[in-house]
Amino acid sequence: MLPAATLWSQVDNTPAAPVPALVGPESTSDQMLTPPPVSGQSFPTSSTSEERSNYLRGGMAFTSAYTDNALGSVNGHPVSDVSYSVAPFIALDETTPRLHVVSTYAPGFTFYQRESSLNETDQNASINFQYRLSPHVTFSARDGFQKSSNVFNQPDLGSAGAVSGGTQEANFSVIAPIADRLSNTGNVGITSQFAANGMVGASGTFTNLHYPDQAEVPGLSDSSSQAGSVFYSLRLSKMHYIGVTYEYQRLLSYPTEGQNETQTHAILLFYTLYPTSRFSVSFFGGPQYSDTVQPPLPSLQIQLPAARAWTPAAGASLSWQARLTNIAVSYSHIISGGGGLIGAVHMDSASASVRQQMTRSLSGSLAGGYVQNDVLASVLAGNINGHTVSGTASLQQEFGQHINLQLGYTRLHQDYSSVAVLAATPNTNREFVSISYQFSRPLGR
Repeated sequence: MLPAATLWSQVDNTPAAPVPALVGPESTSDQMLTPPPVSGQSFPTSSTSEERSNYLRGGMAFTSAYTDNALGSVNGHPVSDVSYSVAPFIALDETTPRLHVVSTYAPGFTFYQRESSLNETDQNASINFQYRLSPHVTFSARDGFQKSSNVFNQPDLGSAGAVSGGTQEANFSVIAPIADRLSNTGNVGITSQFAANGMVGASGTFTNLHYPDQAEVPGLSDSSSQAGSVFYSLRLSKMHYIGVTYEYQRLLSYPTEGQNETQTHAILLFYTLYPTSRFSVSFFGGPQYSDTVQPPLPSLQIQLPAARAWTPAAGASLSWQARLTNIAVSYSHIISGGGGLIGAVHMDSASASVRQQMTRSLSGSLAGGYVQNDVLASVLAGNINGHTVSGTASLQQEFGQHINLQLGYTRLHQDYSSVAVLAATPNTNREFVSISYQFSRPLGR
C-alpha cells in the first residue's frame, strides 16, 4: 500500500456502528457481542499477539513506487512514472474502564519523477470514540476524513485487508486514477444489553464524496448518503446469535444536471456463530425496497418516472484472528451508493484478506476484492454498469523494534465503458518498496 500498509491502515474510512457493551478486547460470559452484520466495524487486521492499548504511536514512512498508469491515457497509451512519498503519522490509543478513544492523523506528500504537476499533499484523519454509559450500555461515535488525488490512497486499496461483514457499507469501488478527491464518513450508535441474552441497538451514518474539479473526472459525480438502523439480537447459547434489523438509506448523487435520489427500506434477519471470541461466521438476508427519483433528461425534455422495486439483500462473512494468522472474507448483495456513478447501485461485493506472521520479524499479506455495480433504474444503466477488481500482495520485514521494510505489488482493473475517466485506462499495475520508522510509548503507569 502507499505509503505502507502499517501506516495507512490506521486511517480507516469504514463507517463505525454500535459496538459491544464491553469496552476491551475480551468479553465475560454474561456480556454479549455485537454480531458483524449489525456492528458495521471492519474485521481486525492484526494478530492477537500484536494488539496493544493505552499507547501513543507515531512514525514516518518513505516509499518509492513504479506505476504504469500514473497519468492516465495520453494519445491512447498509459503513461508510467516513478513516485516518492513521505508520510508521517501520529496516533493516540487510550483505554480506561469506561472509555476507549483512538485518534489518528496521517498527512502524506508525494512527488513524481517526471510529471511534477501530479505532486500532491494528502490528509487523513480519524477519531473513534466508545463510552460505556453503564455495564451493559455503550455509546460510540466515529468520523474519518480523507483528501487525496492518488489512486492507491483510496480506502479499498489503502487499508490492508479492510473487510467488513456489515449489512451497510460505503461504496468506494469506483476509483478515478488521478483526481482530487475528498471523502468523509461518520457514525453515532448505541447498544444496550437489556437482558442476559438480549441486546438492542441503533445507529446513524453519513458519507460524503466530493470531486473539487469535475473536469478531472468526466463521467463521475459527487454523492452523499444518510442512513439509520435499529436491531434486536438474541443469544441462543454461548456460540449462537440470531436477530433482526431494520435499515433505512437516503442515497444522493449529483450528475451534471439535477439530483438522483434513492430511498431504501430493508428488514434483514441475521445469524452469527462464535466458536470462539476470535472466530465468527455470519449470514444475513431479507427483502429490500427502493424508491428512485431521477433527474430529467434535458436532451429529451422529459421527466423520468420514479422507479420502485422489491429486491433481495443477502450476505455472509467469516473472520478468524489467531496468534499469528488473520483471515477475513465477506460477500454482500445490497443496494448502496454509487460511489461516483450517476445513482445508487445494486452492489455485489466480495473481499478477502490473509495476513501471516511467518517468523518473529517477517510477515506477509494478501488482500483483494471484486465489486459489480449496476445502476438502479437508469435509462443509461446498461452502459454505466461495470465492475472493479483489485489485489495487493506484500512482505514486511522488521529490523529491531522501530524499522520496517515492505515490498509489494498492486493490481487494479476497472471495467466501466461509458465512464470516460475510467474507460481510457482501465488497468493499473504498481510495484513499491517502503521503509518506515515507528515508535510506541505506553500511556499512564
